[in-house]
Amino acid sequence: LAMGVSPPGGGATALCDVMKGKSPNGLFEHKFSEKWSEILPVTYSHVASKNRFLYVNEQLHRMPSGPSGLLRTAPPFSRPLEDETIHSFVSRRLGGELADIAIDSLCRGVFAGDCRKLSVRSCFPVLYNAEQRRGSIILGMLLGSGIHFCGRSVTESWAQWSLIRGLQSLPESLTEFLQRSGRVQLHSEAAVTKIRPSETGWKIDLEDGVVSADHIISALPAKALSSALPPSCQPIIKQLQDISTVTVAVVNLEYEGSILPVTGFGHLVPSSEDRGLLGVVYDSVPFPEHNRPEGHTTRLTVMMGGAWFQEVFGDPESVTEDDLLARATEGVQKHLGVTSAPSWSRVVLQRDCIPQYYLGHFQRVESIRSFIKKNNLPLSLIGSSYDGVSVNDVIFGGRNAAEELLGSVV
Repeated sequence: LAMGVSPPGGGATALCDVMKGKSPNGLFEHKFSEKWSEILPVTYSHVASKNRFLYVNEQLHRMPSGPSGLLRTAPPFSRPLEDETIHSFVSRRLGGELADIAIDSLCRGVFAGDCRKLSVRSCFPVLYNAEQRRGSIILGMLLGSGIHFCGRSVTESWAQWSLIRGLQSLPESLTEFLQRSGRVQLHSEAAVTKIRPSETGWKIDLEDGVVSADHIISALPAKALSSALPPSCQPIIKQLQDISTVTVAVVNLEYEGSILPVTGFGHLVPSSEDRGLLGVVYDSVPFPEHNRPEGHTTRLTVMMGGAWFQEVFGDPESVTEDDLLARATEGVQKHLGVTSAPSWSRVVLQRDCIPQYYLGHFQRVESIRSFIKKNNLPLSLIGSSYDGVSVNDVIFGGRNAAEELLGSVV
């Protein structure tokens, strides 16, 4: 998987610091200096950064890029684009066509969600703040948000990045380091069943035992945390339960030879065109290093479902992998003109994987944290349920929680 380096939340800085081994005592220096050398950056000049497409009216259309591109008229739009986010906000300021096509597709690609329900303030805080601070969406973006990335990503103009062995190697390396340190206890594949108050903080009931803690930093999904909290936390249990999630089918496909009619990052699909298929990533274009060493193949990732999963595919517990694979290959054939069958495929159903920041999410999260603070609960909330769904956002949130707890910069 690839991760973009983007302004929201400043997560790129935190992640770059982790990768370079920054910590108060340099504990991670050696381990992650090796990982730093494994980064596969994709610059803004790369074709995968410059070319992103929409599938509209049964054709691929290159999306405008940069402020100048937003001010030009280009198919499938019949009027100039000017900026920004979620359906009602965009429709009211910039017109329904932009909201129905570009913003609808963007929200499907990022959140697997419906832009008619998602919150501008919670989903796109940089754009929201740009307008609030500068009085203009475009002016605010052009003048910048004041966030600075890690030096190398700026110098080399990264747009996205991965690792030689994929992003999974980052948590694997973290796990390996922590196990070797002998300073922590790791309980993997051990679900949290209950969290109980104790004289010194908390007792955490796991499937494989009980752990005592003076403070909990919880990265559990909001609903999972709500089912584990004690009755004394009832005022926030309902609020946690109200943070919805969606299910996404991820289908990885590999084809023999070069089969793409265009070159770029991939294409998104507005809900008006195909409610079930969210988008297709052309994995071989930004990261050819992940291709098989022998022969020449094209790798694609098809994302399906999201907010439309039940409507299109039915109950996630009943849908079969064969049905999802057939739907994905049908979409690739229709959108990209690929007539051959994939030489390899993998279907993964990611249940309840992406939180949906509906209207009022910002106030809901503020209320939850206010209750925690007011009652002096030794509890910090991080993870994708609250402040951003990207890996960058999650890492940044974890780092902030550690800094607040320790009272120093991590």
